[in-house]
Amino acid sequence: MIEIEMQVYVMKVSDFDYSLPPELIAQQPCQRRDQSRLLVLDKSSGAISHRHFYQLPDILTPGDLLVLNDTKVLPARLFASKASGGKLEVLLLHPVDDSTWSCLVKPAKRAPRETILEFAGGLAGEVAGIGEEGVRYIRFSLSGQEFQEKIAAIGEMPLPPYIREKPADPGRYQTVYAASPGAVAAPTAGLHFTPEVFHRLEARGVESAFLTLHVGLGTFRPVSVSTVEEHKMHSEYYCIGQATVDKIKAAKARGSRVVAVGTTSVRVLETAARDGLLPRCGWTDIFIYPGFSFSVVDALVTNFHLPHSTLLMLVSALAGRERILAAYREAVALKYRFFSFGDAMLIL
Repeated sequence: MIEIEMQVYVMKVSDFDYSLPPELIAQQPCQRRDQSRLLVLDKSSGAISHRHFYQLPDILTPGDLLVLNDTKVLPARLFASKASGGKLEVLLLHPVDDSTWSCLVKPAKRAPRETILEFAGGLAGEVAGIGEEGVRYIRFSLSGQEFQEKIAAIGEMPLPPYIREKPADPGRYQTVYAASPGAVAAPTAGLHFTPEVFHRLEARGVESAFLTLHVGLGTFRPVSVSTVEEHKMHSEYYCIGQATVDKIKAAKARGSRVVAVGTTSVRVLETAARDGLLPRCGWTDIFIYPGFSFSVVDALVTNFHLPHSTLLMLVSALAGRERILAAYREAVALKYRFFSFGDAMLIL
């Protein structure tokens, strides 16, 4: 009897690497949202072309359906003082109940249980519980609308650590269609859209639909394992409504493409499709990497992502790792702007 040894390929995080000169990390948004560059990648052939974002309506086909994430970024970065005089940075993640929030605290070791925290504007909090990886559950002195108004007054926009300059207009780290407060980071693929682009898309016969995923802790956590399969995604809250489900089903029925705007939209769509595409709200920890079989998403509008990141793995699942890395090399050679305030990519 002949024994055949099966080789199992282990996908390494280091497989998702590329060289990026630091000067290509965009520190400020493009002067006009829709003036950003747009690299168009054909996922079947690997062909690449170069456009600008305002040309998106000319590239898409009548009948295509864009699905966008309407989450709104909270001014979730707060600064606290202890009675001892110690200073802490607190990032709101998501509410646990009406007055208690899951928060990322730095340095967390200085915030044991029952620590009293004082914030600007008379807001106070107490550490009511301890979670993993620097998470603290803080019970605030205000709740509901009062808390939201106070946060709006004293909080700062939680920009990613690679952005070292605050934008002149904080509103540029918000999509023009943001409607559902709850995110700690923007769905950055949507930052390129303008009312004019939406008007031209509608005139072209391209439909739009919306869902919500509140970008959470996973955005701030690097992949710390060596193999892709070992990584555990943090859960994020999402909602997809009946109207969006109906539009997706109608697009599929007529043979049109579903074009996700951003990796967050991809994650909601593929989560909702797991047990049949139905309207639902809940928590998702779906992790999409090469080998994933897409049920809903045909095409993707996205930004350029960090090396070794789960977002780079997701786009590689859609278009193939080699084609994505080849596109990134070309984008670097042509000095595209990278990450949150950078240029865009369209995978068709």
